[in-house]
Amino acid sequence: MTEPTTPPRLGRRRPKQPRSLKQHIIRRLVVLVPAFLLMFFVVRTGMLDSLYDQFTFSKLSWFDNTALVEHLRTIITRKGLTPLPRRCLVMVVNGDSSVNTPTIDVLGRHGNGCPGDKPSAELLFHVRVDRAGQSIMTDAGSPDMYHLLTP
Repeated sequence: MTEPTTPPRLGRRRPKQPRSLKQHIIRRLVVLVPAFLLMFFVVRTGMLDSLYDQFTFSKLSWFDNTALVEHLRTIITRKGLTPLPRRCLVMVVNGDSSVNTPTIDVLGRHGNGCPGDKPSAELLFHVRVDRAGQSIMTDAGSPDMYHLLTP
């Protein structure tokens, strides 16, 4: 009499040999190194700030001074109106949030982690914001002559 053979089970694989430590490290590095380089590129080029601004700044944000200042910092650095990084820009809002067209003074901070020797802040230019019309005008490069700043 012959012994009955059991049919092979479908969907089951042969047990794999465990990965060696070298294989484990190489597989981790193949994922982590490109991810790190991509994040480094995104942060250094300012794409992360621009994407964050696009997702968070809405039509109602024009009436919120805090959101408006963050939006202006992103636009000013993206348009290259000043060589200072965005963390070194200080905005002074003249008027409260009920004013429909406030004038905002843009100051450049020096020292304490920003370019410059001694701690100070100098006026760079002015920004005029039309909240209802959702437009920004600046006098950067031409004092007291405002021109439209397109985001």
